[in-house]
Amino acid sequence: MFRLESDRALVQSFRPYDRRVIEMPADITFPLFVRDYLAWTETSGARVYLIFGIPGTHKPLGIIFRRDQSGGDLITQMCDWCHTSGPSSQVGLLTADANTKRRVGVSLCLDLRCKERLEDVANRAGRQPLAVLAALQERMYRFAHEALGLESQSPSPPSRA
Repeated sequence: MFRLESDRALVQSFRPYDRRVIEMPADITFPLFVRDYLAWTETSGARVYLIFGIPGTHKPLGIIFRRDQSGGDLITQMCDWCHTSGPSSQVGLLTADANTKRRVGVSLCLDLRCKERLEDVANRAGRQPLAVLAALQERMYRFAHEALGLESQSPSPPSRA
């Protein structure tokens, strides 16, 4: 869980390189308490924004993904974070800049609504979703750390989920 005091705090959670292209989410008020993560799609649909809490801290970290348009094939894919399967209109490649010369991609739910899908599965099974949501955040952090090279002040590295 983390708290964003203002739009400035929201923007500051992203790398300076990424801040130039941020489109703020609609209808957001501050202060904003975020339990797991905040995700939104810009109005053009070209970018998806993610801010999540780094495991073991209350520090938010933002990633901007680009939606790489597929050819429209109805191929079933699986989200690497929540393991939901769906057609290419729901699950596909999202890419992020690792630096100015390299982009990395991961197969994800295109709307980043993984949390809702995991909570739904847990509720239907009569289980608490806390453990699966913690694992989801750790997967997010692992991507940010290993693929994008983003560091944190986390007291200990997250466990492998």
